[in-house]
Amino acid sequence: MNYWTHLSIEYANQRNYLDELFKIYPTIPDGIRDIDREQWADVVKYFREKNNQKLLETLLHFNLFPIKDSYVAYLKKDKNALARNPETVNRLAGRLYGLGLDKLYEKCSEPKETNRQIGPLFKRWINAGHLGVPVMGVHDFCTSDCNAVLSASDSEMMTWARANVNYKRNKGLDFVARFNGKFIIGEAKFLTDFGGHQNAQFNDAIDTITDSGIDAITVAILDGVLYIPGNNKLYKSITKTYSDYNILSALVLNEFLYSVA
Repeated sequence: MNYWTHLSIEYANQRNYLDELFKIYPTIPDGIRDIDREQWADVVKYFREKNNQKLLETLLHFNLFPIKDSYVAYLKKDKNALARNPETVNRLAGRLYGLGLDKLYEKCSEPKETNRQIGPLFKRWINAGHLGVPVMGVHDFCTSDCNAVLSASDSEMMTWARANVNYKRNKGLDFVARFNGKFIIGEAKFLTDFGGHQNAQFNDAIDTITDSGIDAITVAILDGVLYIPGNNKLYKSITKTYSDYNILSALVLNEFLYSVA
C-alpha cells in the first residue's frame, strides 16, 4: 500500500482526526433560507383552502421544496404538468398537509446542505499559508522556480496544467504546487458518506491520479469516510485497487510535499 495512504488511515483511526480536519473543513451550516413573505402568505392561503394545485404551484417557486420526491424535479421544469397530472398533485399535497404549516415552513427554510459548501474550504486553507511556502498567483508561479503553491481558480489551474504538464481532462484542479523542481497536481475532496454523489467525487479524483500521460506527480487529497476500515467500496479501493497511487489526507499533505525529491 502507498505509504501516504497508510499514514492517512493510521491518522484517521489513531488520532483526533475529525478535530484536526475541522480546521480545514469547518462545515458550519448557513443560516436558514429566506422565505418571501408574500409567497408564504399564498402557501398559507392555499393550504387552508386545500387548493392542491395552487399550493404545489407556489411551493415549486421556492428554492427548496419541502419534501423529497422523485417527481418534484419534473414539475419544477414543466409546471404545466400540474394540470395534466391530478393524481400526482393530490398525492404530493397529501404529504404536505401531513406536515402541517409549522413543519412546512421549517422544511422550506432549512440551511443548505453542508456538503455543498465545502468545495472552496480546502483552497482557503491552502491560501492561508499552512504549507509553509509562498502562495502565488499564476504570473509569479510561472516566473519563479522556488517551492510554491499556485493560488488560482479551478479553471485557471486547468489552463496552467494543460500548458505545462500535459493535462488533458476538461476538469478544473484543486491543487498545483512545485517542490524541489517537480510539479504536483491533484484534486481535494471531503467524502462525508458512502454511495451516490460521494462515489462520483472519489472517481473524479481517481481519474486524475491514474492518468499516466500527465508530466507531474499526481495526488488525490481525500478525507472522510474512506479511511474507515471495513468492507466498504471506498476503503477497498484505496487499499487494494488503487493502493499504488498517492491517495492521502490533507492532514499529511505537508509531509508528502517536503518528501518530494
